[in-house]
Amino acid sequence: MKITILDGYTINPGDLNWEPIEFLGTCTVYDRTAPEETYERSKDAEIVITSKVVFDRDLILRLPELRYIGVIATGYNVIDLAAAKERNVVVTNIPDYCASSVAQMVFAHILEFARHVGHHDRTVKEGKWASSKDFCYWDYPQMELEGKTLGLLGCGKIGRETARIALGFGMKVIAYDLYPVSLDDLVIEFVDLDTIFSESEIISLHCPLTPDTKGIIRTENLSKMKPSALLINTARGPLVNEEDLALALNTGVIAGAGLDVMNVEPPPPENPLVGARNCHITPHIAWASLESRVRLIQMTADNIRAFLDGNPVNVVN
Repeated sequence: MKITILDGYTINPGDLNWEPIEFLGTCTVYDRTAPEETYERSKDAEIVITSKVVFDRDLILRLPELRYIGVIATGYNVIDLAAAKERNVVVTNIPDYCASSVAQMVFAHILEFARHVGHHDRTVKEGKWASSKDFCYWDYPQMELEGKTLGLLGCGKIGRETARIALGFGMKVIAYDLYPVSLDDLVIEFVDLDTIFSESEIISLHCPLTPDTKGIIRTENLSKMKPSALLINTARGPLVNEEDLALALNTGVIAGAGLDVMNVEPPPPENPLVGARNCHITPHIAWASLESRVRLIQMTADNIRAFLDGNPVNVVN
């Protein structure tokens, strides 16, 4: 069984190994694959593993040996599912591998706004504490999270994991979800969308990207938020209208934003959020803890093994 991994570097830049997958066949790993290289590298493979490499209809129909596409991620919009189904090519993804990692990043952003650890560390090393007339100083207000309201836009597994952390800090958690479920172990109040925007001190995005949610963070909704409110996005970049959010930050409509995802990745230098006021940006790393990446490789291997055994799991087409 010939297995080709087309863009393995972000999952394993060298600190892990591919043994769980290599055990299942003859495995070739490429760090990155450009669009013009995809056909040549995939043409003899029965199993192809991709994270961001696109498989459109034309490409899928040109690969007669292809039997299986494993998306080594949760999102599978890079695959033409209809074409794969037409060719009887099974497509799978990896759900629920990074909830703890992403929820932790949500709070990394929240805590940076609450306590400004990075800023104060820099000022100490620049000599400000050594020259201070007092035993302490702070350049930004120091905020406690206890009693603050966290609004979750989407309450799937990552949203619920974020809620658990918030409740541990003594926060109140409200949520909006199209399909709210009973959460007996979590004290979460489900509310309407307007309430999320108007009552939350912090809003964290955890909804899927759909035609209804694309650009949901826009001027109309930002204007409903408190001037002291924060926005955190670790979900999908296009949930945010970037021009509208930059304007809201620069004019004080909201107090700050912590973003791990952007509309275009990597973002161009002229992206309006790169230089926006009180906007913290991390390079799409919420998912990328060592533990999450170990799970990702193992779950990919488990998906392949189930396919080879004739009982595929996590099939998306």
